Amino acid sequence: MLGSIGNKKVAFMPRHGRNHSIAPHKVNYRANVWAMKEIGCKVVISPCAAGSLQKHVKPGDIVFCDQYVDWTKDRLDTYFDQENIQHISAADPYCPKLREIAIKCGKDLGYDIHDHGTVVVIQGPRFNTKSESAFFTRQGWEVINMTQYPEVHLVKELGMRPLNISLITDYDAGLVSDCEPVSHEAVMQVFQNNISKLQKLLFSIVENIDEE
Repeated sequence: MLGSIGNKKVAFMPRHGRNHSIAPHKVNYRANVWAMKEIGCKVVISPCAAGSLQKHVKPGDIVFCDQYVDWTKDRLDTYFDQENIQHISAADPYCPKLREIAIKCGKDLGYDIHDHGTVVVIQGPRFNTKSESAFFTRQGWEVINMTQYPEVHLVKELGMRPLNISLITDYDAGLVSDCEPVSHEAVMQVFQNNISKLQKLLFSIVENIDEE
């Protein structure tokens, strides 16, 4: 879907399909990102529902991740696998300039935000066991999600600038906050309750991105 925010042209694509019918491990990330490049996008903002692995990162909070850990398997994650081979650095996967803009917008809106965080990306569609969740927490990682990889790296391979907005919906397997393990229904409920907050943030970020 194409439209505009202020004087900026924008494109919107629900990665799971309009009816959320595509599982995270079945999303055609290469096609989605390629489509964004083909229509002329320079910036790709990737909002996602995500779980928390640390007690201080609470449901309803927003994390602007600056690192990821790939825990997926068998996903097509590059455009350079047959010819014209290139090796693109992933040392700093998310655009620092965009993160600065997003963090300021979040603060200006009065949201509970975290200006950095590592997201571990699991294969899905299942959630973690308690043992897996405890392991990820011990690593010090803050966020868990099923879609950030390979999406963010493909954006970089095509020369666009990626930004992540992780809307925290739950405490993963419930260990760090001694609560019930995450359920699909609970995730969707928190996400729907916070969708207007996310929309305001997205509009503010787009309006504050410099044209150049």
